[in-house]
Amino acid sequence: MARHGWGGRPPASDVEARQRIIDATARCVDRHGVIKTTLSDVANELGVTRQTVYRHFDRISDIIGEVAAQGAESFVDQLIAHLQGIGDPAEAVVEGMVFCVRTIPTEPRLSLLLQLGDSSAFGRGATTADTIAYGAKMLRRFPVDWAAAGIGEDDLYGLAEIIMRLLTSLLQHPSQLPQDEARLRALLDRWLAPAINTGMRFPRSTDC
Repeated sequence: MARHGWGGRPPASDVEARQRIIDATARCVDRHGVIKTTLSDVANELGVTRQTVYRHFDRISDIIGEVAAQGAESFVDQLIAHLQGIGDPAEAVVEGMVFCVRTIPTEPRLSLLLQLGDSSAFGRGATTADTIAYGAKMLRRFPVDWAAAGIGEDDLYGLAEIIMRLLTSLLQHPSQLPQDEARLRALLDRWLAPAINTGMRFPRSTDC
């Protein structure tokens, strides 16, 4: 690994180098937006050549993906902490949606996962298999006994898809949302919670 550049502080390992590239890219995204962030910007931020960055990442989109993934992990930790003590599935999903709608617009890196704003060139979409699987993984961390509620493993994928579709729609049109958080929660309680409760009362048949 090359030891020149890096602002006079070369990384001690490839792992550290990759993380510093990711961190530098995150700063560039925060400063310029994802579309205007180039690999040259990242190299300049680090004080290295483009070729140095290429040793660790093939494309700027690969680095953007890592920025988004790390931002998502931190966000999910915050979400789960916010939901502690809420064991009712419908209540937990509604409160989680409210938290996401309130928080994601203030976290630019998270929007990279949802193809919002200028990030569509790099996002994989809210309904791809990978994103739905990530949503199901997130739901498993909710403080909810899904099995006891009659929601099986396959059902979590369906629920994750509905949540991702609805969340993406809400975030794409923030001006059309109720500005008061209580009104948004009431809207979701009126229309989303009953659908979840119905799914618990009438679980999908496994005989098909």
